[in-house]
Order: sequence, then C-alpha cells, then structure tokens
Amino acid sequence: MTVEEDAAITAAARTDPDAQPNLAAKRGRPRSEQPKVAILLRLDPDIVESFKRSGAGWQTRMNAALRKAADLD
Repeated sequence: MTVEEDAAITAAARTDPDAQPNLAAKRGRPRSEQPKVAILLRLDPDIVESFKRSGAGWQTRMNAALRKAADLD
C-alpha cells in the first residue's frame, strides 16, 4: 500500500458516519511546546513535606518557587 492509498483510506474512514467514533478522536493531553524535564532531585524531607501539606498542585508550586529563586520570572 502506498502512502497516498493509506491517506485516501484514512480520509474516507474519517468521513464515514458508520466508522468507529475513536478513529478521528485524538486521545491524551496535547503536547506542550515546552515539555517538563524529568530529573532525580534529592531534597530535605521537611521541604518536601511542607509543599505536600499545602495540598494538590504542590509540584507546580515547588516549580514556581524554584523559578522565583532562579530569577526566571
């Protein structure tokens, strides 16, 4: 099958009202233009607990505190 044939079949399937609904749907979160970087970071336990006690979103608040400390805002 050529790329053109595959594209034609996909286009036809997406316009077919009897096609499965998830054929045209994209799943998951949209990709970020600036994705986060996963790292291993060792912090004092009391610092981590302090942020965790503040509730959901603690990692985002920790990121904001680090940005402020690095004068990136």
